[in-house]
Amino acid sequence: TGNYCRNFICKGQRCHLNVSNTEVYQNAHHRSGRLCSQASWTLWEKTLSFQISSAGQLPHHFSAWNVQIIRPFHTSPSLQAAPFPLFWIIVKPAQKLFAIILGRSIRKWWKALPPHKQELFKESARKNKWKILLGVSSVGVLFVVFYFTHLEETPITGRPRLLVFGKEHFRELSQMEYEMLMEKYKSKMLPETDARYQVVERVLGHLCESSKDIPQVSALDWVIHVVDEPEVNAFVLPNGEVFVFTGLLDAASDIDQLSFILGHEIAHAVLEHAAEKASLVHFLDFLSLIFLTVIWAICPRDSLAVVGQWIQSKLQEFMFDRPYSRTLEAEADKVGLQFAAKACVDVRASSVFWQQLELADTVLGQQKLPEWLSTHPSYENRAERLDRLIPEALKIRESCNCPSLSEPDPRLVFKLTKQDFLEPSEDQELPNSTKRNISKPKRDFPHA
Repeated sequence: TGNYCRNFICKGQRCHLNVSNTEVYQNAHHRSGRLCSQASWTLWEKTLSFQISSAGQLPHHFSAWNVQIIRPFHTSPSLQAAPFPLFWIIVKPAQKLFAIILGRSIRKWWKALPPHKQELFKESARKNKWKILLGVSSVGVLFVVFYFTHLEETPITGRPRLLVFGKEHFRELSQMEYEMLMEKYKSKMLPETDARYQVVERVLGHLCESSKDIPQVSALDWVIHVVDEPEVNAFVLPNGEVFVFTGLLDAASDIDQLSFILGHEIAHAVLEHAAEKASLVHFLDFLSLIFLTVIWAICPRDSLAVVGQWIQSKLQEFMFDRPYSRTLEAEADKVGLQFAAKACVDVRASSVFWQQLELADTVLGQQKLPEWLSTHPSYENRAERLDRLIPEALKIRESCNCPSLSEPDPRLVFKLTKQDFLEPSEDQELPNSTKRNISKPKRDFPHA
C-alpha cells in the first residue's frame, strides 16, 4: 500500500539521505522506488473499476488517489513587491485612484467649456499635432529605454527578464508574507519528528546538496514547513521558506515524483520568479495608468468608464499576466527536472505526476478550464512538455555518474494501468477468455 511505501521510505532512507555517499543513497532510493512502483501497480491491476463515494472522494484503500482535490495544483505565490514594501503597498492603489480622479477631472473640465472654446482647443490640437505626437512618442521611448536598461539574465537559463526591485528589499516583503502564513497555519504545522516532515526534509536536502555548485542554491537557507492540509499544493517564498501540504504527499505516488515537485519549487526561488513577476506587474500597472486616465477622460459617464476600466484590466490579465505566469511555470518545470536529474532521481516519473492529477480530475468530475484562462499550464501540456525534456535530463543523470534506471518505464506502466482502470474488464465480459497480457507493446487508449 501507499502508506507502507511511505513508511518504508521514511525508515529505510533515514540513514541514507543525509550522508555524502550518494551511491548508498541511490541504492536505497531504487529499492524503495521499485517497491512503491510494484505496490502501486498491484493496486491498479486489482482495482479495474470503483465507485466514487457520495462525498466525491475515491475509496480510502485506493491510496495512490487518497487525496481531496480542492483546487488545481499551484506553486509559489507571486508577491507584488517593491524596494520599499510598505510604501508601495500604499502607493499601488493610490496611483490608480489618482489616474481615475485626473481623467474624471479632465472630462468635467471639457464639458464645462463653452462650445466655441472647445472648437478653439480642437483647432489648436490640429495645428500642433506633430508636437503632440512627438511628446507622446517621447513618453513611449522613455518606457522602452527603462525596460531595456533594467533587463537581466535569468540564472541557469540565461533568459532576459525585467527586474527592477532590490532583492534584499523584496525578501523583506517575503518575510512579512512568511509571518502571515505561519500565523495562518500555526495549528497545522507538522513537528520535525513526524515521518512525513522527515521525508520532505531529506529529499529537499539531497536536492540542494546535489546542486550546491549553483550559487543561488547554496546562498539560500532552505527551511521546511509541512502543513497538515488535504490541499494538493506546495510553494516557496523568495527567502527560502518552503511550504508543503500533506495533500501533495498523498498525491505523489513515490519519492521520484516528490523529488521533482520539490525541485520545481527550488527552481522558483533560484530563478527569482516572484521578483520577476512583481516587476512585470508593476511595470504594466504603471503603463496602464495612461490608458486608465484616457478611459475616464473620454467616457461620457462614470458607469461606462468603470466598464472600460474592467475591460482594460482583463485584457492586461489575459494578454500579459497569465501567459507570463505560465511561462515561468514551464521554466520552473524544466530547471526542476534538471535538479532532479543531478540528484539521480528517476526523471521519467515527473510527467506521470501530472498525468495522475489529470486522471484524478477526470474521475472526480472536476471542471477543466481552458489553459488560456489559467495562470498554470494544463496537466496534459505539462506532461507532454516534460516528456520532451526527459531525454536531456537523462543525459544529465548519466554525466553525474548516476546508477542506471530500472525497467519498466513508469510512463508505460501508467499508460497500461490507466487503460485497465478506465476500460471495463474483458475478463468480466468474457469469463472463458484468457487473461489480457499487460505487457502488450502498444494499445489504443480511449479518451476518458
